[in-house]
Amino acid sequence: MGTTHNSTGLTLAKRFKLRPPSTILVIMTRRIGDVLLTTPLIGSLKSAWPDSKIDVLVLENTRDILSRHPDIHQIISTPNRASKLTTTKWLVSLWRRYDLAISALPSDRAILYAGISGKYSLGLLENKPSQKWKKILLNEWVAFDDIKTHTVSMALQLASQLGLDLQYAFKLCWTDHDSNKVDELLLKHSIEPNQAYAVLHTYPKFAYKMWPPHAWIDLIIWLNQQNIQAVLTGSGDSDEMLYIKNLMADLPVNAINLAGKLNFAQTTYLLNKASLFIGPDTVVTHLAAAVGTPSIALFGPSNPVKWGPWPIGYRAKTSPWKMVGPTQRVNNVLLIQGMGDCVPCLKEGCNRNINSHSQCLDELSASRVIAAAQSMLS
Repeated sequence: MGTTHNSTGLTLAKRFKLRPPSTILVIMTRRIGDVLLTTPLIGSLKSAWPDSKIDVLVLENTRDILSRHPDIHQIISTPNRASKLTTTKWLVSLWRRYDLAISALPSDRAILYAGISGKYSLGLLENKPSQKWKKILLNEWVAFDDIKTHTVSMALQLASQLGLDLQYAFKLCWTDHDSNKVDELLLKHSIEPNQAYAVLHTYPKFAYKMWPPHAWIDLIIWLNQQNIQAVLTGSGDSDEMLYIKNLMADLPVNAINLAGKLNFAQTTYLLNKASLFIGPDTVVTHLAAAVGTPSIALFGPSNPVKWGPWPIGYRAKTSPWKMVGPTQRVNNVLLIQGMGDCVPCLKEGCNRNINSHSQCLDELSASRVIAAAQSMLS
């Protein structure tokens, strides 16, 4: 799995079995979905070493996803567009601050941060000749696989390298303020406490993961016919809010638009109460799966083995998903892939860029998703 080049020959697993680390830094400086899928690693560290203080280093725009996590002592974010002097001072402030630093990414910066901040360091490493210099910064490393290993499993291999028992829970939490706000919003839109509703996340960050508006409209009309109210979620991004506003014009009048009104903890509570969730390859889909909501994930070019939502209660080192379904179900998650011999192509849409559409998703019929919704609701 990994290797060590400690001068003493003592592995990190043996070292920290003798004396657990007092302070740990977990580094995940990538997109918000990656940050969420790293939390079982954090839970594994805390379960093994309950007295350790665990800090997490992330990008500034991903902090909110971790704001209620019970195992995290402090969330640190990298300087955003800072000067070289400010960045240098920040790096110096990290120097050997932690007993153990873990890079859950094979990126240059993440491993540099681990090497600087940890008295001992562990990370993921690509098996390429050009990456050999990173071994100098790490005491031990785990080979990174970008195709055949789920992102949760990849992070948990770092816990295995440390000799720890693996914890698969995401520990999603909210406060009374979070739940009260959501309950008030639902009641304002005439959804009583025991009334069924479905949460739909219609707008992924990138166009190549999108399902067409007309398909969402057909699905939501069907849900309304089943007396299941549609609740649309989304970020406060202006393009996303405009897309959902335009979509609402063609939806039943009782559809609810909560785009831009909820933080991640509040969204998690909303999902926890929902009868059904449907969404593309996006962080909210991962939240729905992890909180236990019956969920339908719409996949096109994306690799389900690596990025499929992690179902609640699934505890295995292997991925819950096969590369090609085209329809698969594990516990509370049903994953639907678009049709075509090229699916999944593992590319950014048919034109190979983030603004491209994907034919496999454009041609994914509402009838297939409605049939999946019927099976999940029953």
